[in-house]
Amino acid sequence: MERNEVHVKKTHNEIELEKHDQLKKSGVPKSFKRPPKLYPNHVPLFTYEKLLLFLGSSIGAFLHPERNEFIVALGESTATKGFLLKLRSDMLHDPVGREILKERPYITSEHLHLEKLKSYPENSFGKCYHDWLIREHCSPDTRVDVKFIDDEELAYIFQRYRQCHDFYHALIGLPVFREGEIALKFFEYLNIGIPFGGLGALFAPWNVKKSSERERLFKIYYPWALKNAYHCKKNLINIYWEKILDKDVDELRSELNIELPPDMRALRKKQRQATKPHAK
Repeated sequence: MERNEVHVKKTHNEIELEKHDQLKKSGVPKSFKRPPKLYPNHVPLFTYEKLLLFLGSSIGAFLHPERNEFIVALGESTATKGFLLKLRSDMLHDPVGREILKERPYITSEHLHLEKLKSYPENSFGKCYHDWLIREHCSPDTRVDVKFIDDEELAYIFQRYRQCHDFYHALIGLPVFREGEIALKFFEYLNIGIPFGGLGALFAPWNVKKSSERERLFKIYYPWALKNAYHCKKNLINIYWEKILDKDVDELRSELNIELPPDMRALRKKQRQATKPHAK
């Protein structure tokens, strides 16, 4: 061996040739070698696996909407690259959207200083959000990390949407039971373009337990979503919610041109009372 031969750097072609020889020896075709992870939580899938994920999560979400794993998987499997690139473009064309992409905030109870929010002024957005979390028994810490999207930045964008979902709930005042989720998903589809929201609005009403819920969606909440998404002055993905928690919530709704929908809990209560058998 010549002196320093061990330190000679291999060329790119030599490295690729070695990889090819290793694959050939292992008997595994290159097309079946799983792609590398692009970010810590990433789970790279083959095309057929993505199709199976979509089919399985679609059926699961329709039959068992209470199971979050189906909802999460369906959301990611329908978040196409074209949609995510358009959403990225929308963010890059907005100064606040660019700021979010640059700073990449990650929403947790600690990040939001959740304990402080309950001491915010009564009509502030922060207090509204805190009270909504308590009323609906929710927490920002329960949002699952994105793992099936094959691009690190696009995965963050979808993660941002997922983590901001409860801000939309609080702003609009919709509860988390199924009827409220369907109504909000339709609004998200119209405002942000979330494909999963459109699918949910199309198919989910046909699997609700009571016809009265479906009737309320079609007669009250879908018309509300259509009107308010059309008149809303901003794509909600471009709002830095963490920086406006002290803002008056009515002022915020006015700036966005969003009207509160009828109180869903009150309507459901009224419906229950109307259908109760009268005592003799």
